[in-house]
Amino acid sequence: MNETLVTMVGNVASAVSYAQTSAGVPVANFRMATTERRYDRGSGDWVDGDTSWVTVVAWRWLATNLVASVSKGDPVVVSGRLRVREWEQEEQRRSGVEIDARVVGHDLSRGTSAFRRAVQAGPELVPGGAGGAGSGARPELPPAVTTVEQAVPGWIVAAVEARRVADVSDVSDVGVSSGELTGNGGGG
Repeated sequence: MNETLVTMVGNVASAVSYAQTSAGVPVANFRMATTERRYDRGSGDWVDGDTSWVTVVAWRWLATNLVASVSKGDPVVVSGRLRVREWEQEEQRRSGVEIDARVVGHDLSRGTSAFRRAVQAGPELVPGGAGGAGSGARPELPPAVTTVEQAVPGWIVAAVEARRVADVSDVSDVGVSSGELTGNGGGG
């Protein structure tokens, strides 16, 4: 089977919706808009072309991470399989374009982003899971995503914070202003 793989750059145009299938598989989707820009030699200006609208669909861990990471208005890069869906509604033939996403990320050419690695809980961490006693009923599962900050022991977090404080005090001891650290310092 041939797949049409695409990569699109655009903006999240709707809130990310999240659901689970009847089998418990997470799915998330959002609308994405992308507008071509081209240089008009006649006017010497950049002009907007047509706007393309697609629905981005993500499954499993990508869906879970998407809900926690992407908001309406965010600039994103999406890569995945292109699909054109057709259906009938009120006796009219309709169609829509979807991307079955494999990868979604922020467009770093337009801003910054902070990455947090998601940690998946193993069955041994789930009460009643992996050999635990029970009546055969499905165990209560933990939330789908736990950030590294939540999974790291408190003493490590305290040590890292103490190191950050020490680093800041070392900088202030040498007489460097915060403006110079951020590139906003005076002087020539």
